[in-house]
Amino acid sequence: MSANHSPRSPRAACRTGSPPERFLRDVRPKLQRMVQRARIPEQDAEDLIQNILLSLVFQWRRVRNPDAWVVGAIRKSCLMYWRSRRRRLYDTVDAPVLEWLAGGEGAVQEQRDLRSDLDLLLERIPDRYRHVLRLRYGLGYKPREVAERLGYRRSSIGKVTARSLAALSREMDDAGYRSAARGGA
Repeated sequence: MSANHSPRSPRAACRTGSPPERFLRDVRPKLQRMVQRARIPEQDAEDLIQNILLSLVFQWRRVRNPDAWVVGAIRKSCLMYWRSRRRRLYDTVDAPVLEWLAGGEGAVQEQRDLRSDLDLLLERIPDRYRHVLRLRYGLGYKPREVAERLGYRRSSIGKVTARSLAALSREMDDAGYRSAARGGA
């Protein structure tokens, strides 16, 4: 075997036709530590690692430094995982509450009770978040208009809105609204 194809080199192992099994086996613990540090839930962490390793296997011949490649890929995947989860906050706030805030229809007494509850919850979140939610959902402003009215950059209003909804979601959870609304305890 030539010096370029030593059995210790993962790339050489691939060039000779043998699978990069040793590299995959050796790098897995490192990737597991990285996803644990990123606080990826256990049930999602293994899928994330497997997807990265599978991608590496398919791209093996094009990857110059497999170790650096998997580290970069796992970092990016962890970042994308949490970005995706934060964006889902829009879905976590009950649609009926947002619809009502926008003036949805319903029984008069139910509307009054819901309005009262929502007003109390909104008073418990920071002013800047309350203003964003009232403009966006209460008055129907478009994100661009909310940004202009409150002095935010257009590029950041999505993040501010997500944080506002997250704050409202936490208050709803703390008040037991969500579990009761879904038929829970």
